[in-house]
Amino acid sequence: MNRIATAFARSKAEHRPALIAYVCAGDPSLEATARVVPQLAQAGADLIELGIPFSDPIADGPTIQAASQRALEAGTTPASVLELASTLRQGGLEAPLLLMTYLNPILSLGLEEFFRRSQVAQVDGLLVPDLPFGEHDPVKELATRHKIALVLFAGPNTEPERLARIGRETEGFLYFLSVTGVTGARGTLPPELAGQLAAARARSRAPVAVGFGISTPAHARALAPHADAIVVGSALVNELHRSGGDPEMPAALVRNLRAALQGSA
Repeated sequence: MNRIATAFARSKAEHRPALIAYVCAGDPSLEATARVVPQLAQAGADLIELGIPFSDPIADGPTIQAASQRALEAGTTPASVLELASTLRQGGLEAPLLLMTYLNPILSLGLEEFFRRSQVAQVDGLLVPDLPFGEHDPVKELATRHKIALVLFAGPNTEPERLARIGRETEGFLYFLSVTGVTGARGTLPPELAGQLAAARARSRAPVAVGFGISTPAHARALAPHADAIVVGSALVNELHRSGGDPEMPAALVRNLRAALQGSA
């Protein structure tokens, strides 16, 4: 959790939102993921989300669904992603590492064992899009015990009272969905998003990150005054897939995104 707070404090001091980069672990291989993550951090990603592939990723669009399928076919498991996280730390990665996954992969290891291994691997945060708010207490209790931030979600349809409760309960940051629906790069973002982010920031004790659909430096620049962090996922997954696992293409996108954010908030 300290790494997450440090990353947000640094970006705030630099008058910009933090940049959160998502990669699907194991696509096209765990070895490729081990190469790309340090490159993304070096290129300017402040926090890294490692997606644990799952066969039914209900919050994800076609790009990440396809990446998850490729990763599963390559033999990626929750245990191997946790081993990868540990390897990245041993290799000197200092950026906060967050795991993005669903309940089933966590339960396949067992809640206690999942959090024990996550703490050993020096994971900083966890995002579980199919964990219902109001039923998250057992997971949060374990996360807190193992010093892992449980990041909660809100979106355009979240009622103000519920948004305030989520804002009090979330740890690390609040993940605000820019649109209803699933992940995926989009050409435009909703005009009402700025106002929705303002409402979320007013109700959250933690920084507010916005994700789903952000794919270009222009998107990042437009949202920079309205959020504490920008999350980019499908666009990076696309670049990595197009490159055949070469980290340079997604790293170039991160550099362009970071340049768009610099001094923007």
